Amino acid sequence: MAIQSVLNSAPNVSLLKPETQLKPTSNEVQQSFGTYLKDAISEVNKMQVNSDMMTEKLVRGENVELHDVMITAQKATIALNATMEMRNKVVEAYQEIIRMPV
Repeated sequence: MAIQSVLNSAPNVSLLKPETQLKPTSNEVQQSFGTYLKDAISEVNKMQVNSDMMTEKLVRGENVELHDVMITAQKATIALNATMEMRNKVVEAYQEIIRMPV
């Protein structure tokens, strides 16, 4: 088994000193975060749709295993619950910031 360099396996690692690296602008960070959030919500939606499709197939009597349907449903439920908890934390943090005296 060949041993590879850590830098070869991590192409995003820059060898530049921190002061010479370009920092993203505020607008770039907002767009990046927005894209990340949109993709995450889209992935949760895909899991929900997949769970619904598997359940419908089971109800119609198609060739689908019960344990696969249950696993898919649990994954979708966990993803949705995690998303809701993250939303709750963001709202809570926003409310806390609003309550701060200026």
